[in-house]
Parts: sequence; structure tokens; C-alpha cells
Amino acid sequence: MPFPDGFLFGAATSSHQVEGSLDVDGRGESVWDAFARLPGAIEGGGDASVACDSYRLWRDDVALIEELGLQAYRYSIGWSRVLPDGRGRVETRALDHYERFTDALLDIGVTPMITLNHWDMPQALMSHEGWVGRESVGAFAEYAEAVADRLADRVEWWVTQNEPWIIALLGYHLGLHAPGVADLGKSVRAAHHVLLGHGVAADVLHRHPGAKAGCALSLFPCDPASDAAEDVAAARGSDGYVNRWFLDPLLAKGYPEDMWEHYERALGEPLDFIRAGDADAIAGRSDWLGINYYTRRVMAHAEVTPQRPFPWRVVGPRGDVPRTDESWEVVPSSLTGLLLRLHEDYPDTPMFITENGGIYGDSPTHDGRVHDVRRTDLLRDHVLAVEAAVDAGADVRGYLHWSLMDNFEWAMGYRPRMGLTYVDYRTGERIVKDSGRSYAELIRNHAH
Repeated sequence: MPFPDGFLFGAATSSHQVEGSLDVDGRGESVWDAFARLPGAIEGGGDASVACDSYRLWRDDVALIEELGLQAYRYSIGWSRVLPDGRGRVETRALDHYERFTDALLDIGVTPMITLNHWDMPQALMSHEGWVGRESVGAFAEYAEAVADRLADRVEWWVTQNEPWIIALLGYHLGLHAPGVADLGKSVRAAHHVLLGHGVAADVLHRHPGAKAGCALSLFPCDPASDAAEDVAAARGSDGYVNRWFLDPLLAKGYPEDMWEHYERALGEPLDFIRAGDADAIAGRSDWLGINYYTRRVMAHAEVTPQRPFPWRVVGPRGDVPRTDESWEVVPSSLTGLLLRLHEDYPDTPMFITENGGIYGDSPTHDGRVHDVRRTDLLRDHVLAVEAAVDAGADVRGYLHWSLMDNFEWAMGYRPRMGLTYVDYRTGERIVKDSGRSYAELIRNHAH
């Protein structure tokens, strides 16, 4: 496969999903700790108190990364570990832990990629409604400074925010994720403050020579259900809602006017919390773009109702199509198209696939191995989709599969399995799946 020299193959996780050990080294409570206590919030009633036990078993994770031959590993710092009270006191024991882990990766030749916010905001910051309050931006700057001062001398690639749209949609609009707020107006404010948080964190990182700041966006290509003009308009509107509302301000185009109008109409008030100078505080700070890609959205026109604030709805693809166990369509060609669209719309922006994967429930069979043929196929086909985009000129620097191992999948609990490695949650045992073995072979072939 003709990937460019220096292209990185790796995998990704996040702290809250794998670490466990929620009560050690002075860690403070996160919004997910509080959310998990709400009846019915987490499928199966679980929480992340054990997860994969990676905070304690971090050396095993490093050995696993080395066994798979990964060239890069994306992981997140526990925000609630570093600033237990949200602001002020910095917990050095947490930073010591992440420094040991980072150095261990570097010792085996793995490129670290650190995410600052992978959704585990300190619960203390809910005193001003979390990301709804502008105070969160200053708190995030404090946190970024504490982490960067410790690690930016040896880490090049940084993700400031993971999936701002999902934070806003599931955390503040639908209430399905922490902190469980269900208010469209608050979700728009939260999304804006998350982007401002990217800006201040990038400014902190850029004080350290060599540090490259990016934001990882959950991007969904939006295709019309038909050639009808109203469905085409619905797909364009959905693209503004999911993609352009975040891409444009990050990459120096400002908020898109069509989506601004949709929001003001739906809210019945101006977006006056977006202040003069905010656009400049977000734009021009992204050294690269992270892309979390899982599937596409097939859109049709729909009438606006009290329950549907925008004139579109997801209808899904027609016919029998490949799907994951969560019924998400598997469509690698949409990833190629997305990368080429980004290359055209936002030229000179290096890109990473910071997440890609699927939910498949395969478990060990009689021989003790996990024969996850569908994940193996998904991984191969999406790597080929990236290769096609690179061959056509897209500046993609790496592919990071989600996830290194099965883990706590947020509100879905422990049912979904997305790992290259199977985790027995009763014992903590890790079993590399066939997909992991196949990926290791792909990486070896690429390296030679």
C-alpha cells in the first residue's frame, strides 16, 4: 500500500473508558461518575469504576501495544485526575502516572497522541452548568497548561477536544450522555464554549515548540435519500448541523450562515452569547484535523415540529447493506469521499483518522480465540478507503482504530465490543482478536 513515509498506524482509547481506579491518586469526581448513578442512565446499570483496569495495569497495555506493533497510540488524560476541583489545585500524582505511561510508549518507539478532553469534565465545574457556562473555557486553559507543562516537551500530536458535536448533542441537547442536560439552547452554548476551549488550549500548547494542536470531530457525510430538491436541501442542512458548524470556525471560515439561521429560528432568539472576537479566538489554531468516522447519514426532508427543530430527518439507506451489530451502515467509500471533500474545502490541513471502527459482539470460541471476521473486513476496507484518498491527494498522516481494547462504551455500558482486543471484564484478561492479529500483519507489511 503506497502510504507516504511517516504514515502512522495505531489505535485509540480514552481514560474514563479504560482506566478504572476512580478513587486513587486524589482523583476528583467527573460528570460521568455522577451521571452513572442516575437510574437507567447506563445500559446494564454499570459504571467505569473498574473498566479495563488500565490505570493499574498500564504496563500490560504498553506490552499489548508493542505486541501489536502499533506505531501510534491515542489516549486521553483524565481531566478529573489532574484538576480534581475543576480549577486551582493540580494533582501531581496523576501527572506522574501519565508521564510514566508516555515515557514507556516513547521507549518502545510508539508515537503518543494525547487527548485533553474526552468527555470527563470535573463535576465541580457543573456549578456553572459545565460547558454551558463560559467559565469552563478558563478552567480548560488551566488544565491544558498543567498537562502541557509536564508533557509537551516530548509529545508532538495533541487533541484538544473530542467530538464537540457529540458533547453538545448527547450531553446537553438530548441528555443521553453526561451531564444529562436536555435543552437545545444550552447545547448550542456548550458547543461554542467547547470550541473556545480548543482555542485557549491550542494557545497553551503553541507555547511549547513542536506541539501540534488539533480537534477530533465526529464527521458524518450527509447524503440525500433521493434526487428531490427538498432531500438535497435536507442533506445540506444536516451537513451544516453535524459537520460545518464545527469545521468552518475551526478552519477559519466562521460559523456557517445557513446553520446560524436555523438555530436562531429554532431558538427564537439571537445567538448573542457568541461575542465579538470569538471567531478569531477559535480560528487559525488548528495545526491538523482529527476525523472520527463510523458511518454516513442518509437524509430526507421533514416538517419542523416541537420535537423536530430542523427540517430534516435521518432515514437510512435503502435495501440490504452491510451493518455493524449496532445497525450502523458500513460504507468505507464514504470515508474516501469525506477525506477528499475536506482536502478540497480546507486545503493545507493535515488530517488523521483519530477513530474508526464498529460494534461486533464476537467472543472467544472453543479454541480460545476471537474470530471477528467482520471487524477484520471493516478495518481492511477502511484502510483501503484511506489509501484511495491519499492516492488522490488528501494529506492524511495516520489511521488510529477504535479501539485498542473492548471498554466502557459510555451510556451503552459494557455490551458493545469495539476492541482489537477482547477484555474479560470479570478477570481483566486481554485476548488479541483475529482483527488485532490482522492489523499487526498489515502494520508489519507497511513497515517493510
